[in-house]
Amino acid sequence: MPPPSRLTAGPVRRMRRPPRKRGGGPGWGLLLAILLAGTPAAAQSPITYLNQAWSPADRAAFYWTSQGSALLSRDLYLALETADGSGPFNGPANSDRLGLLTDTPDAVANPDALPIGLARTSIATGRFAGDWVGLTCAACHTGEITHRGRRIRIDGGPATRFDFMAWIGALDAALQATLADPAKQARLLARMTAPDAPQRLARDAAFLRHYVSRTAAVVAPPGPGRMDALGLIHNLLVADRLGIPENWRPARAPVKPPFLWNAPQSAQVQWSGVMANPLVRNFGQSLGVFVQLDLTEAGGFESTADLRAQHALERLLGRLAPPSWPAEILGPLDPEKVRRGAALFAWHCQECHAAWPYRWSAPRADGRHYIENALVPLGIVGTDASQLDGITFDTRPGVLAGRFAARLGAPVVPSGALTGLLTHELLEAALRRQGLTDPVLLREMGNGLLPGERPAGPRRHYRASPRDGAWATAPFLHNGSVPNLYELLLPAAQRSRRFHLNRSFDPVRVGLDTADTSGVVFDTTLPGNSNAGHSFENTPGRGVIGRLLSEPERLALLEYLKSIPEIAGRVTPHGGPPDPALAARDRSFFNTRHPWD
Repeated sequence: MPPPSRLTAGPVRRMRRPPRKRGGGPGWGLLLAILLAGTPAAAQSPITYLNQAWSPADRAAFYWTSQGSALLSRDLYLALETADGSGPFNGPANSDRLGLLTDTPDAVANPDALPIGLARTSIATGRFAGDWVGLTCAACHTGEITHRGRRIRIDGGPATRFDFMAWIGALDAALQATLADPAKQARLLARMTAPDAPQRLARDAAFLRHYVSRTAAVVAPPGPGRMDALGLIHNLLVADRLGIPENWRPARAPVKPPFLWNAPQSAQVQWSGVMANPLVRNFGQSLGVFVQLDLTEAGGFESTADLRAQHALERLLGRLAPPSWPAEILGPLDPEKVRRGAALFAWHCQECHAAWPYRWSAPRADGRHYIENALVPLGIVGTDASQLDGITFDTRPGVLAGRFAARLGAPVVPSGALTGLLTHELLEAALRRQGLTDPVLLREMGNGLLPGERPAGPRRHYRASPRDGAWATAPFLHNGSVPNLYELLLPAAQRSRRFHLNRSFDPVRVGLDTADTSGVVFDTTLPGNSNAGHSFENTPGRGVIGRLLSEPERLALLEYLKSIPEIAGRVTPHGGPPDPALAARDRSFFNTRHPWD
């Protein structure tokens, strides 16, 4: 690793308290008091933090470090009321209603009392200069489960209750209600006080209206804990920002956010396993969560993406340990069941999924090894194909290239070709502006790969990641269509067709408690929601990956999955252990037995 001075002084970006406003409405201190007064009782109950090797400062850095997202003017977001006028949009009660987690106010890392996953973005110069509020990784990748009144935080886990589409829709509704109601608008502008507030209100409201009504228009709401991020990025880049509305496609392949421990140490990330460079992946992800950008050559492909902060967050996640089972809350483990379950895991699961010490790749250009994940063809695992059938993975020409036709060699090209070119131009411009062009540094930021390098890999496959800490990541499969691990080990036809999305945890079935009927209903009969595949049954066919398990076998396997990681707070070494087990030498590894096609 380079010394911190080469990138940032550390993952926490220290902020001064905002100055107290005089006149024109309540100051920041009073607004903060109003927000805290509205904290729901559930949000005030104690949180159990598991030993994931993070300090409170580490958590604060992950929760509130900006990656460059600039969705809404900061003073506008803090001053905005909900559409129905029931309270501040940034209030804990409203955040909780929309599934965002709230936490103890942090005067240094989070002086605005934002929920987890929203952060202040300060842009000093350029066409996007100003103070903004935008999304961070933590909004979708911070989980919480509850059991008998106890709250357990899962850092790096999927945010089961955060409803991105509902949140962005509620934000749009609040802005439109403000524009339509002179009294509401007057109150908001009095809180903002800045002379250009009316212009920024109109600008930000127009962007949100277009995003909700056009960019993110969907056939059916994906519900909490899911979004079609790749489809939304496609629409944002090649339809909206490129000014070619004919390129719009409905975002209809929602997936759940994957867990993030071991992601920086992995050879492949994302559900499809096609991304190997964290620098490119993190930059691309930030484009989808409201980094401001200019796709014109005259504008120099300017963006607000903060590559130093994104790399600091990646390094921080590289120190995140998988969560260990909290026996004092969820119940003790049965050692004999764990032993029998370990043998069953080795026989039925380990071909694709690994547990510590994992399987490792050959060394890359930086000399380091990375966790090798099985990439299992869709025809074998048999799970929902919507993401792989989407526009992002379609290799056929299907979108207009516009002014980039000459560079791409055709007026109509595959979406991936156009999206890739635009992302490349934006990333190269950001690297130049932020002084990050040294090849040694770029390889360090890219896990041994330069931005244009891509190791060989298959298509139409899903990634099977290690199972340490997987007990805390319900619902299961890439689209979140199976409520708990118990049902994942059943024949697919016996799984719940409908269940409720909430944070209630079932320690026996290991996942969502299907007896809790609070929250939004997940309907597996809707497009993109299939719970087929990964089935254990005695009838061979597509999606059948193992024989029918007996009830004692199923429960023993669950007990083993609860038990890993066996050591709380164990962080996977970046670059691999001293003598890594190489995947290529493991004859039992799925991709050794089934080389990529």
